Amino acid sequence: QVQLVESGGGLVQAGGSLTLSCVASGTYFTVNVMGWYRLGEGRQRELVATTATHGTNYADSVKGRFTISRDIAKNTVYLQMNSLKPEDTAVYYCYADVTTVLPTYTNFELWGQGTLVTVSS
Repeated sequence: QVQLVESGGGLVQAGGSLTLSCVASGTYFTVNVMGWYRLGEGRQRELVATTATHGTNYADSVKGRFTISRDIAKNTVYLQMNSLKPEDTAVYYCYADVTTVLPTYTNFELWGQGTLVTVSS
């Protein structure tokens, strides 16, 4: 069984920085895509950033402020968030597209439990 565990959320003042981490753990799996989505109060779930072998993708609202990176050997993805704004306040969810080979070849999506980021004005 594969699972995602996030860490790094918290309270920060506007203009500050936070780094989120997400580790994929389990056996006999490969992570194809990892990324972050967020869900703010009264808003729909929004893609923040994703990373895969073919490149990275960012929401327009975070370009130039957030940086996604990945340690493939550790199955870990990071989200460095700089110049945070109150509108970045949301629960951030780690996402992974995973392939397992045992007991069968299976491809599926995984979500973390979410970590709250609160940006005060």
